[in-house]
Amino acid sequence: MKKEEFINIYRSNIQRQGSEELLQYLLSDQCDFFTAPASTRFHLSYESGLVEHSLNVYYALKAYLQRDEVKNQYGVIATEESIAIIALLHDLCKINVYRKSMRNVKDPTGKWIQVPSYDYQDDIPYGHGEKSVYIISGFMKLSREEAFAIRYHMGFSDTEEKNNVSRAFSLFPLAFCLSVADMEATFFLEASKE
Repeated sequence: MKKEEFINIYRSNIQRQGSEELLQYLLSDQCDFFTAPASTRFHLSYESGLVEHSLNVYYALKAYLQRDEVKNQYGVIATEESIAIIALLHDLCKINVYRKSMRNVKDPTGKWIQVPSYDYQDDIPYGHGEKSVYIISGFMKLSREEAFAIRYHMGFSDTEEKNNVSRAFSLFPLAFCLSVADMEATFFLEASKE
């Protein structure tokens, strides 16, 4: 099960002060991390899609960082703890924002039917990556590179000023790597599940 897989990877790799308190929050009744979808309608828009997406990003990032050119030519090095933190926690901004609803779609015969869906309602509209950094920082300290990786994980697909994205990727290569892993998970690993 994805929840147990997440918890195992988290506890095996993340030992930083405050990490257990953050995990307890994720497991609490005050948080829907383990039952939330990853999106309203686009990728993994079903119950527990968010934890599945987080795991997909983790495995994609691990694989990307193992590439010879990434290690040797580009010089990107990250600890197992940093990899787990940025990949597993990059989308904490999606906690408690999805509400179950219904929407109208046409069936194959052209008839309108109602299907389960999700609405998005963010009561803490702090942005995407920056909100994840904010939530994590309430429990444990992030390195500057970890914070920038999470903040800019949407890369050029976000509404952020493009020069800021380029500069962040240049200064903090792990941010670029996380963005690549997030895109791979979203557009390749998860595309066939819809």
